[in-house]
Amino acid sequence: MRREIGLDKGGELCKFWLNLERFMASLLIKTDGFHDQVIELKLGLNRFGRSASNDFQIEHPTVSARHCEVVLAADEVTVRDCDSTNGTFVDGEPVQESALQAGQMLRLGDIELLVESTEVRIAIPKFELPRPAPPVVLPNGSVLCQRHPQAQVTHRCTYCREMLCDDCVTRLRRRGGKLLKLCPLCSHKVEPLGGEKKKKKSLLGILQRTVKLPFLHISSKGDRDS
Repeated sequence: MRREIGLDKGGELCKFWLNLERFMASLLIKTDGFHDQVIELKLGLNRFGRSASNDFQIEHPTVSARHCEVVLAADEVTVRDCDSTNGTFVDGEPVQESALQAGQMLRLGDIELLVESTEVRIAIPKFELPRPAPPVVLPNGSVLCQRHPQAQVTHRCTYCREMLCDDCVTRLRRRGGKLLKLCPLCSHKVEPLGGEKKKKKSLLGILQRTVKLPFLHISSKGDRDS
């Protein structure tokens, strides 16, 4: 089974084709004339019988038009007889409904089927993603952005730890709120490298504070004298 899988790498979608190996429960027809035909069950309901309308047609006079149903679930395989003429048997015992185990013999009329496996397993082969190129570090210690090679990295995502320059950062301002800086890959907040810089106090603000306090003190004293 061939399937396309998309992987997010550096904000770009990289697609890979993988061959998924699928191992499903299976039955092996042991009766002469069927050449050890293997029946691979599908998940859910599997209908067996002589009619072509069944999921698996077994053309034999001892098999009813709709002989039985085999249900494949994640944890078990169950056979259920559909009022067949010549009966459904597990290890020689007639059954109306019964769980199947690997190694048991299922018989529909005179047709014998070996239960080879009852497992359901999908295996994905291992593969390696191409490694991204290492970041370029300048002599002064700053790092160049991988998306904008002429710009220096200024921010880092707090979630995926991606290094970003100013052009990479997504900015969003809410009405009446602060400016949000977000990662373009995972939409989590980013922080400037080195932490937030404290705002410097202006000379005007310092003068206002030093002048205002004595003025208030004098005014309150003048009020007491009056």
